[in-house]
Amino acid sequence: MSDRLDESKIEQLRAWGTGLAANDGADVRATGKAILMLIEEIERLHIDLWNARSTHEESAAEVGNDGSEVADGALIERTLRDRLRRVRGRK
Repeated sequence: MSDRLDESKIEQLRAWGTGLAANDGADVRATGKAILMLIEEIERLHIDLWNARSTHEESAAEVGNDGSEVADGALIERTLRDRLRRVRGRK
């Protein structure tokens, strides 16, 4: 499974999570809720990434492209990676 999650895959996961969350079994219901929580986190990360890119583009437009783009991109990547590690550790 090397394909990245696109919008249709996320919607499929959302449908599965919603169906499982409505199940009578506690374990199955918890699994559905977990899927839905992960989808919400993915969406928040997409928003954070969008905002970070927008902020970076605005800064680059004001300051000019002086090579700082690579450093800013690395900072965004590191921030997102750290956030994912924290989320994974909440098990």
